[in-house]
Amino acid sequence: MSSRREFFKLAGIAGGAVAAGAVSRVAMAALPEPVIQTSADTAAPLIPETGRAYNPVVTLNGWTLPWRMNQGVKEFHLVAEPVVREMAPGFKAHLWGYNGQSPGPTIEVVEGDRVRIFVTNRLPEHTSIHWHGQRLPNGMDGVAGLNQPAIPSGKTFVYEFVARRPGTFMYHPHADEMTQMAMGMMGFWVTHPKGKHPLIDEVNRDFCFLLNAFDIDPGSYTPKTMTMLDFNLWAWNSRIFPGVDSLNVRLNDKVRIRIGNLTMTNHPIHLHGHEFLVTGTDGGPTPKSTRWYEVTTDIAVGQMRQIDFLADEEGDWAFHCHKSHHTMNAMGHDVPNLIGVDHRGVAKKIKSLLPEYMVMGERGMADMTEMEMPIPDNTVPMMTGEGPFGSVEMGGMFSVLKVRKNQKPGDYKDPGWFKPPAGTVAHEYTGPLTEPARFKSEGGQSMPRANKPDKAVEVRARKPSSHGNH
Repeated sequence: MSSRREFFKLAGIAGGAVAAGAVSRVAMAALPEPVIQTSADTAAPLIPETGRAYNPVVTLNGWTLPWRMNQGVKEFHLVAEPVVREMAPGFKAHLWGYNGQSPGPTIEVVEGDRVRIFVTNRLPEHTSIHWHGQRLPNGMDGVAGLNQPAIPSGKTFVYEFVARRPGTFMYHPHADEMTQMAMGMMGFWVTHPKGKHPLIDEVNRDFCFLLNAFDIDPGSYTPKTMTMLDFNLWAWNSRIFPGVDSLNVRLNDKVRIRIGNLTMTNHPIHLHGHEFLVTGTDGGPTPKSTRWYEVTTDIAVGQMRQIDFLADEEGDWAFHCHKSHHTMNAMGHDVPNLIGVDHRGVAKKIKSLLPEYMVMGERGMADMTEMEMPIPDNTVPMMTGEGPFGSVEMGGMFSVLKVRKNQKPGDYKDPGWFKPPAGTVAHEYTGPLTEPARFKSEGGQSMPRANKPDKAVEVRARKPSSHGNH
């Protein structure tokens, strides 16, 4: 992290705050030092040194924004600005975000805290911030034109309110929202309970991240902001697999994961090897009578889900969106289905003109993970990631929950790959086999057809040519 005090002196911003609500001149006399983060690594939890104590969260491929205490008020400084986000090793995107990152830093407070957030606008257009899900004065809700004037470029506004209820929330612009959110402007907010809460259990590890999506052509750097459906990069905290860090926990830890959805479609998030309870939404903790065990929970647009589970199965467990095209990276959506098509004659003729020509998709898409075909400079393969047994063949919204008995409490370092006990890994069988039972597809029908075809018709399944309307 690095300071930008000199920039604010040169720009004349430090003493030029414009209030979005009634705040004393004493409070406006000096802005908190803005903290800037450019690393895409998952930062360690920020242990509170001032204010009330709480169990901090860990933001996947992100960090928590520090604060200062000013006469009992917890003060933060957000800087809305263009950022460069490494979405995966070798692939960077030119986005908009906060304090050097997209998404912006997580804000953590405690129920009952009075918070004051200074927002400096370094974007080329006006902006605002909506505190998604919060109970607050109407003039602090952040809808430009409705609750407040928009924050002009080069100006600083201040928001102040009391964090009235515990839970998981988000923040994002409510000014030119389609452009600014498509460019990556969003962040997480966690309000911890002020004491023991009947509906919020204490946990050993608490993770959070946002679901977001982009349309960035392979080889380019800037998202297409007018895209409504045809996104080609499905991301967790603006990272795509294999750039998404693993979630590293100790065996028998009580684990919480908070997930917010700011994409334009729903996401069924699926965890392998464990069952979880949905213990919270952006409306707050769920009543215990409404909870049941799941392995997948669907998160709709603008929603948040908080899941709790006991990490009692050691190993490396997949954790991903269950929409299969959301676990692929760019280049995958317009590839035709060529399974079962015999290319041999055509491929031979093409190779005489283009020696480097390769057949793709004849046996399925897994071949693409093995081909050393050139791709544009600023992108990543469609399916990638090397596991202990070979290619994982995933992209986009995918990560791994790593459960280890020797992971120390509070240690979030990656423990490496799991070494399964002998005899517990699926393997090739070379013994005798009996003829397997096979299902015949022909069946009866509820009533005779009026018009029978002259001969039976055989069809082949193929995926749709468009990936819209999902």
